[in-house]
Amino acid sequence: MGEVELQPRNNLLIIHSIIYFYGNAANEVLSRQVVKDISDHWNEPEGKILIKRNLWNVLFDIEGIYERSLSPEMIFENTNPRNNYFRIEEYAQGNISFVDGSGSNTGYFKLENLLNNSTTAAHEYGHTLGLDHPENLDIRGYGQPGIMYPRGTIVDPEFQYDPNIPAGLTGGTINPFTRKVSRYDIDHLKLNRLNFNRSGFAIIGEFSSVWHDAQLP
Repeated sequence: MGEVELQPRNNLLIIHSIIYFYGNAANEVLSRQVVKDISDHWNEPEGKILIKRNLWNVLFDIEGIYERSLSPEMIFENTNPRNNYFRIEEYAQGNISFVDGSGSNTGYFKLENLLNNSTTAAHEYGHTLGLDHPENLDIRGYGQPGIMYPRGTIVDPEFQYDPNIPAGLTGGTINPFTRKVSRYDIDHLKLNRLNFNRSGFAIIGEFSSVWHDAQLP
């Protein structure tokens, strides 16, 4: 979720998001790392969008905050559209990270999914902005997989966990580390359909406002 700002003087469309991290595996260093990963991935393609006959440069301004004392009430009562909340734990049921629905502002990260320059955080951030998984999950012949393709997607061999494994078998599906944000992903946010107020601000995503307890094996 985020607040979108039009800056005519700089010809910029800025998506402002603040991500609060909490949980037993969260810390300040990890929070900074995760936000840097998200920012780097989403700003890499240098997206552009046509709004009101003007071509705007898209910039993702994302801040990460480790909130040791976060309480459920702080999430339930939040009215700032820039705020997102993610719990980080070593264990997650199903061994996956997730958000609480497309366009939500809350979710749960499995620690292992966030390490070693993973694309998981950038993928889940796309969900907070309203993006779903693509319908076609066999993209052999299409080359570079976009950021929103989920684990299990069938891809060209160079994007598999093991390029020598037949497609679809264990090791023969998408390696999430190979995903990238493309301009197509940014176009798919449909920023030109947002309802901007007179001050040039709009909201993308919605308040899911879910507090997560630590999941246990």
